[in-house]
Order: sequence, then structure tokens, then C-alpha cells
Amino acid sequence: MGILAGAVVLVTGANGGLGTEFVSQALKRGAAKVYATARTPRAWDDSRIVPLALDITDPASVDAIARAASDTTVLVNNAGASPQHSGLLVATDEELHQVFETNFFGQVRMIRAFADTLATSSTGAAVIDMHSALSWHAGAGSYSATKAAFWSATNSLRLDLAPRGVHVVGVHVGWVDTPMAAGVSGPKTDPAEVVTAAYNALDDGTFEVLVDGVSARAKAGLAVPIEQMYPQLGEYR
Repeated sequence: MGILAGAVVLVTGANGGLGTEFVSQALKRGAAKVYATARTPRAWDDSRIVPLALDITDPASVDAIARAASDTTVLVNNAGASPQHSGLLVATDEELHQVFETNFFGQVRMIRAFADTLATSSTGAAVIDMHSALSWHAGAGSYSATKAAFWSATNSLRLDLAPRGVHVVGVHVGWVDTPMAAGVSGPKTDPAEVVTAAYNALDDGTFEVLVDGVSARAKAGLAVPIEQMYPQLGEYR
């Protein structure tokens, strides 16, 4: 029996390709209920799925969800946003604030809101944080910065929550084959593979998942000289 058997799962960004897979696989693994949250929740064809409106950038909305879904035992932080202009020098202050509100502050806000609920659960409690290979590579400017910040926050929150019986998993992957990446060429990972790896980590007690070669190489790159990670810098020496 895995940790999801009989669990109550809350998925943020549930309308997207990855979010839908998190909902579906949770039920296949025996979840008793799944809160499928999104800014504009959609209808689902399974009575075990409870659609709820949620804007993780709005503290009042997060507080309302924490009250409405107070029986949650597994939180999946999947919601995210890609900025229109990722360059830190070209993005406006408003654009920077917006992407950080979604990809960093909103994620941390959700964990803080559910920390006590998860810590008092009588069953296995867990958080899954969806990161990116860009947590470890600055190629996407502000987006990379938000993912790096969230990765660091996940590490800190893991240390805070482990003594309280809450397992925190960070999942890193390159491009995923979802509508968000429709215009991207090159290899993409099947959403089902990402979610399977994330949920397997709950059962295995794994803290960090590198789903594909892209994320594995990105993390390995942290140990090399900066000139090797970003060879284009050699043009300006």
C-alpha cells in the first residue's frame, strides 16, 4: 500500500497537462479524494474530484482553500507561470513581481498555509514541489531565478517539516510535453512519466527527483567552473 492509498490530495494548477496527470494518477493509486484547484476550475467526471477556485498569488484565496480543504494529506505544488519577458534587464518591475508571486511566494504561501494540517495528519503527509532543470541554470532569466529561489525554499521547508512527519519531495525536469511547451522543439518528457516519478518518490522516501537527463546534467553543472557552465562567457574575456 502506497502513501496515496486513502489519501486526500490537493493539486494546484490542476487544469494543465501536468496537473491533470497528477489528479488522474492520484486516483489510480487509491486516493480517496482529490481537490483539483485552478483559478477557473473545470468540471470533472469523477465524484472523488472536488474542483475549487484558487489563486496562489492571493493570500485570501489561499487562506480560503486551507479552510475548505482542511483534510488534505498530500499537497502537490504544481501551479506555475512563464513570464512574457524572461530577461532580467528587459522585464518590467511588474512582470518580475508577477512571476515571483506565482513561482515563489505563491508556492511557499501554500506550504505555510497547509503545514499545520499536514503535520497533524494521522496518515502519511507529504508535499510535492514541481521545480525545473532551470533551477540550476540561468538560461531563462527571471524564470530561472524564481525556480532557483523555490528550490532553496523547498530545501529549507523540508528541514522544517521533516521533524513534524511531513515528507517533502522536489521534482526537477526539462521540457514536458504539455500545451505550455507546444512551441518548443526538441525532446519533451511525457507528463505521465513526470507524475509517476513524483509519486514513486513518496513511496520510496526520496527527497529529490531528477526525471530526465536534462535535469541531471543541470544539477551536475553546479559543480563545474562557471566558465564551463556558461561557455559563452569566453567570448567576452
